Amino acid sequence: MSYQVLARKWRPRTFHELVGQAHVQRALVNALDQGRLHHAYLFTGTRGVGKTTLARILAKCLNCTANGRGDEGITSTPCGQCDSCQAIDEGRFVDLIEVDAASRTKVEDTRELLDNVQYAPTQGRYKVYLIDEVHMLSTSSFNALLKTLEEPPPHVKFLLATTDPQKLPATVLSRCLQFTLKHMPPERVVEHLTYVLGEEGVEYDESALWLLGKAAEGSMRDAMSLTDQAIAFGQGAIRHADVAAMLGTLDHRHVLALVEALADVDVQRLLAEVAQLSEQGPDFAAVLDELSAVLHRLAVAQMVPDAVDNSHGDRALIQQLANRFTAEDIQLYYQIGIQGRGDMVHAPDLRSALEMTLLRMLAFRPQGVPKPPTTPLPLRREPPASDVSDVPPATQASAAAEPVAKKFEPASPMGQVNAPDPAAAQANAESDIDKPATDEASSALDALSSDQAPPWSLDEVESAAMLAPEPEPEPEPEPEPEPEPEPVSSDVPVNAANSQDTDGDCLDHAGWLACFSALGLGGLTRNLAAHCQLESDDGQKVVLRLDPSQSAMQADVHNSRIERALSSYGLPRRVEFTVADLAPELETPRQQEERQQKERHLLAVDLLHRDPNIQKLQQAFGATLIESTVKPASDKRA
Repeated sequence: MSYQVLARKWRPRTFHELVGQAHVQRALVNALDQGRLHHAYLFTGTRGVGKTTLARILAKCLNCTANGRGDEGITSTPCGQCDSCQAIDEGRFVDLIEVDAASRTKVEDTRELLDNVQYAPTQGRYKVYLIDEVHMLSTSSFNALLKTLEEPPPHVKFLLATTDPQKLPATVLSRCLQFTLKHMPPERVVEHLTYVLGEEGVEYDESALWLLGKAAEGSMRDAMSLTDQAIAFGQGAIRHADVAAMLGTLDHRHVLALVEALADVDVQRLLAEVAQLSEQGPDFAAVLDELSAVLHRLAVAQMVPDAVDNSHGDRALIQQLANRFTAEDIQLYYQIGIQGRGDMVHAPDLRSALEMTLLRMLAFRPQGVPKPPTTPLPLRREPPASDVSDVPPATQASAAAEPVAKKFEPASPMGQVNAPDPAAAQANAESDIDKPATDEASSALDALSSDQAPPWSLDEVESAAMLAPEPEPEPEPEPEPEPEPEPVSSDVPVNAANSQDTDGDCLDHAGWLACFSALGLGGLTRNLAAHCQLESDDGQKVVLRLDPSQSAMQADVHNSRIERALSSYGLPRRVEFTVADLAPELETPRQQEERQQKERHLLAVDLLHRDPNIQKLQQAFGATLIESTVKPASDKRA
């Protein structure tokens, strides 16, 4: 006996053998059991989802003669053993007229077909007309069919099947009971292939079945045909490597390796994976498309873990990878990937376009490094008052603002804001300002005592002072003192010498944290330095210990930029990096900023929870405070 392909051998013969179309199965089974049969059924769906199979099963249900009870013999479970069932399975049942509308589109063919409708069935209970690809009929053929389709003889049933129901006239659709068959998800395809291959005794790799399920694109018939091809290709077994080579598709494991390299911020590994991919001659545009699809799945896994698409059978791995990214990183990587896909047409070659897109993802990833203050403090001792040119710009600006501040000085001063450091207080003794404070000034005073630099510049304070109306003197003024626009940042101690070693010329790690924001670094150089701890400073050379995860970003250009920043700051040094594990007891500038931001956020949330107005809203309306949206007041501009 000749070999029978799997798609025909394992074709369902009853409703209970049908896979993946439970909604249609339930409707037809109930209609058959209750005797509520329509005269015309329309089955729609893509190729290979079971339209013709359903029609043949329904034809067997209508004509099964196992119980021999005439019209009452209609059943939802055909026996498969009687003459009618066997004849339908073998394609020789006289009263099942199968018509291929794609090859018989003319109106003459339709009229010839309808000439025999009036005659009673020869062998079965019903004469069943199965018209496949019915949308291919001409307009004249549809018009010839309409009247018979609406009021056929009682012994006739019409079963129509099509992959494109939009091409059917509305007059035909209104005369049929329509059932739309669903795509087969890869999980259902793999489940069915596992059962079939187990019955066939064929060895297989589960990962290879996922490749077949993905390549089938929702068609069970295509999945069975590809399985036949994979068995022949693999000499009786289905292996992952053989299926990947047969399909010529991208190995999904390479894309996951790229994602893992992005999670580790490992540029060297990232480029190595691309080089390995290039040996297989892939479509690099398809690689980027697949990478973007994985990033989309990661974003879904972070928001709704149970909704992750499992088309590759790697849902657990995707959920695990999602925990290694921040939501901001995934959104940025996805946007860069989509933009890079459009830029590929302008790139010199597709591989370089893919590499540049991946490098751009890491180069622009959010680092969480604090912005430099607008008025940095020097990290060296104050120069003599006689040398005006060496006076820090902040001190000169404070002295220049003195006449404007005194213009608004009240008749009866309420108090002064003293600098926290004695040396700074002496240098700025004549610049102390006595003027009435507003609510904004009170907020500014609170900001000065916080862990974050004041979110305003000296120029803004001067402008506000020049535009403010002059208050009228009163015997008992009520305003509170406005803080002096002192260029003080809580991240940078005023007495910077306290953060240095005893010799006054060398930095310790506390001094490095204090001066970092005032160095004025930017871009990748700032990101790199923010991941460093101060290892040593001998007065000539500064050695920075770099986090190994950032080692790929290190370059000589960053050394020279940091050296220039230190030199302009009054600390001429040579800069060297050492890549080593960071000391757990010491913070990097980035870790310090993240800690301070978290502390400010927790404090703001605690204050809101204790606010009586918030408590009233919660009691009256059951309101809930969304803590993730809370932003400390010090994070906003005054």
